[in-house]
Amino acid sequence: ATPLVLSGLAVTLAFRAGLFNIGGQGQIVLGAAAAGYVGWHFHLPPVIGVVLALMAGAAAGTVFGAIPGALKVRTGAHEVITTIMLNYIAAQVVFFALRSDALRRPGSTAPVSKPMSGFVDIPLIINLPAIRLDYGFVIALLMAVAVSFLLFRTTKGYELRASGFNLTAARYAGMSAGGSMMLAMTLS
Repeated sequence: ATPLVLSGLAVTLAFRAGLFNIGGQGQIVLGAAAAGYVGWHFHLPPVIGVVLALMAGAAAGTVFGAIPGALKVRTGAHEVITTIMLNYIAAQVVFFALRSDALRRPGSTAPVSKPMSGFVDIPLIINLPAIRLDYGFVIALLMAVAVSFLLFRTTKGYELRASGFNLTAARYAGMSAGGSMMLAMTLS
């Protein structure tokens, strides 16, 4: 449920700014590949390693989300088309990485990633036969609160919502509509 909540928040953030981010899948896949690469190749203490892996994953997803935003602002390309095409590109980039020595399991010719060490496992809150709940879900709920706070309690959130509601009125009010589009796609 955690990846679904997080990708739903990404879609919601862009939707409030009047955009449709269908690229959540590609952003998550590239973020996971970047986090995995950092986790496998940099032998760091567990806490630092997890934090750096999460930062690398967030950075990869952010950069990949900014691409359709930049295309929308600069060229007027429709974000639904660009994000769907970028999902395919992200899948092919990860497939290529899994076929190379960067992420592929040693001694395997199949596109299967290297095994992760146990320090990257998210600790469990509940581990019953029917229910398995870890702290990742708690983080997803905290992100839902953070996105709600951003959208409904900050000036930048008001600008995002105003741009999504009426782009012409937002421009007339002095808001940067293009900047709001870029910010929404980058944050999502």
